[in-house]
Amino acid sequence: MDRTYDLVIVGGGPAGVTAGIYAARKKLKTLLITKNFIGQTGKAFWIENYPGFKRISGMVLMKKFQNHLKKFEIEIKEVGVKKVRKARNKFIVQTGKRENFISQAVILASGRDPRPLEVPGEKKLIGRGVSYCPTCDMPFFRNKIVAIIGGGNSGFNAAIEAARYGNKVYILEFSPKIIADEITQEKAEKAKRIKVISNSKVKKILGENEVRGLIYENRISKKETILNTQGIFIMIGEIPATDYVKGLVDFNEKDEIKVNPRNNQTKTPGLFACGDVTDLLCGQIIIAAGEGARAALSVYEYLQKNV
Repeated sequence: MDRTYDLVIVGGGPAGVTAGIYAARKKLKTLLITKNFIGQTGKAFWIENYPGFKRISGMVLMKKFQNHLKKFEIEIKEVGVKKVRKARNKFIVQTGKRENFISQAVILASGRDPRPLEVPGEKKLIGRGVSYCPTCDMPFFRNKIVAIIGGGNSGFNAAIEAARYGNKVYILEFSPKIIADEITQEKAEKAKRIKVISNSKVKKILGENEVRGLIYENRISKKETILNTQGIFIMIGEIPATDYVKGLVDFNEKDEIKVNPRNNQTKTPGLFACGDVTDLLCGQIIIAAGEGARAALSVYEYLQKNV
């Protein structure tokens, strides 16, 4: 039987969890649906800019978020969402398990999914040496040769952590210039196990049952090189997780959901969005949490006026 709620929140990252806490405090009958409580924050090795914690791992911080949420009267389902649609002024949220949940309002806080490299061998070897989550999988590659694809802050932080496991680490960056923050680059230099290869384009990942290496091309000389490696971590950014809500929202050129910055509402009345899935600037944990609070308070105001 379909179940009805005041609010359904999609996503269990900082934005979704904070929205859940604020909704519960407003005594809204709330369901939070999420695949897990890891998200992008949980994949961060160390967080040093969240107030109250001089240094904390992403996984530990998300555990604290989750424990805080569970102190309130809120229903939680750990499952993926397949579709959100609207009918007769109510929303129907369908999960991957073919469950339907009806609500007066919905908050989209599903964050982002890892951007794939889209080269031969990648899909076949996911979980067999190819990974998008260094926090989850780096311990399996202790004392191995590891390649990090992407020279931004995420890539460099992954390389620094890999070096702590005794690994020899290569960072392959597509651009001629490294884009990671200077302070992060300095930390990598101190690790002494990390080699940066710029102007490199990965052409293929090698291996049958597990990763054996990769082929990359120098973008200037066009010379191809085989790099022996047992682990490949793809850190080239993320894309908004929005496939399940198309038709109800407007997107910008980056496929981010457009929202009203005053109340986080989308073009559809009763449908709100917050965190990294939106077009609002500055993707930071503290900002995502703030948006989650604002979205929940906006939902409360919307329900008071319209239901």
